[in-house]
Amino acid sequence: MNTDFPGEGVEMTHILVVADIAKARAFYRDVLGATVYREYGETSCVMQFQKSWLLLVTGGGPTEDKPDVTFAPPASQNQVSHSMTIRVPDCQAAFEILKGRGAKFLTPPHDWGGEVRCFFRDPDGHLLEISESRY
Repeated sequence: MNTDFPGEGVEMTHILVVADIAKARAFYRDVLGATVYREYGETSCVMQFQKSWLLLVTGGGPTEDKPDVTFAPPASQNQVSHSMTIRVPDCQAAFEILKGRGAKFLTPPHDWGGEVRCFFRDPDGHLLEISESRY
């Protein structure tokens, strides 16, 4: 038995709770370029983006393995408990491409010296960032 953790074969999946699977799937596929790996009815969609996995799920109440947990989309776009950063070689170029595909940015890219970054939201308000490192 392998006792190494993390070890070979371990991958991380980001779970995002969404209000509308079709709308979220279209955003991650058409705006970001993620690919649909598998779908489970209208309640979940497994997607792959670069070397990461993304699981879009509709909300739901407690289950036997999470008895006190309810899944729900973000209640407010102004309070963030989860954000994803996408490292890009050229933030301005990525901004222009994503904006052209329909991404709604909070601001244009901002140059912080060692990093250029900007933020946008998916249809449910989940916050995403594109970031260019200058180190």
